[in-house]
Amino acid sequence: MAEAFVNKVAESGIITLNLEDYYPKEDVSVFDLKDHLFMGLILKEKDFRETLKALDTSVYADRIVALTCSAEAVIPVWAYMLVASLLQPLAKEIIFGTTEEAKEKILLRNIEAADIESYGDARVVIKGCGELPVSEAAYIAITNKLRPIAKSIMYGEPCSTVPVFKKAITR
Repeated sequence: MAEAFVNKVAESGIITLNLEDYYPKEDVSVFDLKDHLFMGLILKEKDFRETLKALDTSVYADRIVALTCSAEAVIPVWAYMLVASLLQPLAKEIIFGTTEEAKEKILLRNIEAADIESYGDARVVIKGCGELPVSEAAYIAITNKLRPIAKSIMYGEPCSTVPVFKKAITR
């Protein structure tokens, strides 16, 4: 008689947590101050204000906006404030930084806000290798969040994990 195949991974009680689930779902629009500078390098206040007045801001409506300057220019703080003030009534959110930095900030905020009660006293595998660029900061954030409540934390895939943390057995 043939032995029945037993899926030990399925029976192990391991819960897989995929950090890509916390990745921002929305696209991020970029507002690059470089595009509004004289010769792409110099901020002339009067010209800058006129450029902003003529700007089609509808492209930022209900969008997450990464506010940045990709030029090696000295940008006064008030210029960022002026753009934020212009876009704030329209944009869903304005974040200082590049698209990647904005996505990481949202990812970290989503991890911080995550309800992790279901991971209490559980064996958790934090999924590695995915389609989206999940930063080391996100893995650190989820480790910090899970460590006080999880029985164990592992990295990888349920069939091949690297142990990260195991709660000591108290007697």
